[in-house]
Amino acid sequence: MPPLPQTQRLPADRAHRVEWVTLGLYLGCVGAVLASLFVLAPWSLGLAVVVLTLALVLHSSISHEVLHGHPFPSRIASEALVLVNPGLFVPYLRFRDTHLAHHQDARLTDPYDDPESNYLDPGVWEVLPRPLRWILAWNNTLAGRIVLGPILSQMAFMRCDWRAIRQGDAQVIKGWLLHLPGVALVLGVVWAAPMGLGWYLLACYAALSILKIRTFLEHQAHVLSRGRTVIVEDRGLLAFLFLNNNLHVVHHMHPRVPWYRLPRLYRANAARYLACNEGYRYGSYREVFARHFWRAKDPVAHPLWSPDP
Repeated sequence: MPPLPQTQRLPADRAHRVEWVTLGLYLGCVGAVLASLFVLAPWSLGLAVVVLTLALVLHSSISHEVLHGHPFPSRIASEALVLVNPGLFVPYLRFRDTHLAHHQDARLTDPYDDPESNYLDPGVWEVLPRPLRWILAWNNTLAGRIVLGPILSQMAFMRCDWRAIRQGDAQVIKGWLLHLPGVALVLGVVWAAPMGLGWYLLACYAALSILKIRTFLEHQAHVLSRGRTVIVEDRGLLAFLFLNNNLHVVHHMHPRVPWYRLPRLYRANAARYLACNEGYRYGSYREVFARHFWRAKDPVAHPLWSPDP
């Protein structure tokens, strides 16, 4: 594809700048987590859980920004911000490694080589027990993905990592060893807070459920790798919580562009991006809910998958 116009490229010295917008958002996010635990919980437990859930979603989106090189020029400094994950379930380093592997667009949706694929090898699908096939089919509706998606993906993720740990994979072991002290720290803070651990864990699960709305249709099976990544033209609360990652093909084409530049970049080149991704587009998350809340987006078995390269 032709290069972006000069006015839409990042400044040449961006690599030497601190992105204060992202840093300020991170500080506000951490403040919201602490406020929900210690300030809102004694006053209104329901409101505290809602605020905490939204803050945890935002923290995950900020972690995504960090692994793509924001907000500091130093990767070590940036990753120090999110190494402790208040969402508890996924170590940051494992999120980083699997997500960067996912960014190999030629492998998108591959049941084996894309770590974030929800498709299965058709041969595997055919031999699964009927109850499991029913569960996975429901998981391919948006309702199922919100309710069951977090536990199903966590089980698959931990099963894969446990297998890697047993095989002595040093990078996976490192990711979990650096994660566990942060889990202990977060649980210690929660133990001292008025909210209570059960409500905190509920917010963690709810945050994962909201994140499943974003990932539900980010990618589709398509013969062309450029036609596999979506655009959701949403400007509401979910787009903010996802830090504009709903403009997903823009992010995949320009992964180093910070979140607050993506909407302008898309608006200036909308026709170009939609031509690139073969028109894989939704007008809003309201449209996504209307079309897919009860109806599956696509089959569990990859409809185009072949073991041949």
